[in-house]
Amino acid sequence: MNLRRGWLLVAAAAALLPLAAFIGWPVSPPAGPADPVPATPVSTAAAFAPSLQGTRPDGAVRVAPDDSVVVDEQLIGLFDYYLSTVGEKSPDQVRAQIERELDRTLRPPAAAAAKRVLARYFAYKQALGALEARQGLAGMDAASLQRRLAALATLRARFFSRQEIAAVFGREDAANQEALARLRIREDVTLTPQQKQERLAALEASLSPAERAAREAPLKIGRMQEEVERMRAAGADDDAIFRLRAEAFGADAAGRLAEVDREEAAWKQRIAAYLAQRRGLQDEAAVAALRSRMFSEEEQRRLAVYESGQL
Repeated sequence: MNLRRGWLLVAAAAALLPLAAFIGWPVSPPAGPADPVPATPVSTAAAFAPSLQGTRPDGAVRVAPDDSVVVDEQLIGLFDYYLSTVGEKSPDQVRAQIERELDRTLRPPAAAAAKRVLARYFAYKQALGALEARQGLAGMDAASLQRRLAALATLRARFFSRQEIAAVFGREDAANQEALARLRIREDVTLTPQQKQERLAALEASLSPAERAAREAPLKIGRMQEEVERMRAAGADDDAIFRLRAEAFGADAAGRLAEVDREEAAWKQRIAAYLAQRRGLQDEAAVAALRSRMFSEEEQRRLAVYESGQL
């Protein structure tokens, strides 16, 4: 998972695991026989978008001896690293940047093979956006989650082979099935509270250490965010927050989280300035002009909640 974007996603997942899992971001890469091609250097990635400053691309391309590429979590992780900049850059710009990096780092036959996978992945992400908007898939109960997972499986089969689905989404699917099993136990009205606890404990015991660690990661990050908010309320400065995060996640991750904090603070400052200027305008055309002047088209989609007073 791309860390710059991933921290925010997994923090939300602590409260909304089924919905976050439905989005389908990759996790840790599996082992494999093909040799990985190193990801893009920091300087090149940073030059593409400001938000990538100081980061190194996630993932890598594993190329087989026949110049085919292995479709796995590493490859998708590399794609998602650049896709996290959509908003700063258009989807077409992001795709062009990924293709440039593939051309730069791979032999022509392998680059062409990787681009074909990229085209499929872009089509999949577009279809996924339409799927998420489909009525009848919302809800936090087990039946709703089951419908979402079934629809997601059908969608993936349109773009990926069975082997590719296992390699790219296998860990995520296992986590989704475990979440579904938990929901079914909690919703089972035929079970007593004691029986539910026993079945949940049995389910927990059946998990491997790696599965338990993967499930705990979002909760750990959520607890960290709560501690950060408590420390800030008590007057802690940025250095203290950095030390806390670095101890838990490492200095690189702490630096990326600090950058997310700065981006969020800058965004809120822009919102406050916009709302202050907006209060002096009566004409809707003038408001629209102000909105267009201060925010990109992508950013304007986020304004509704702030304009309703929920800053």
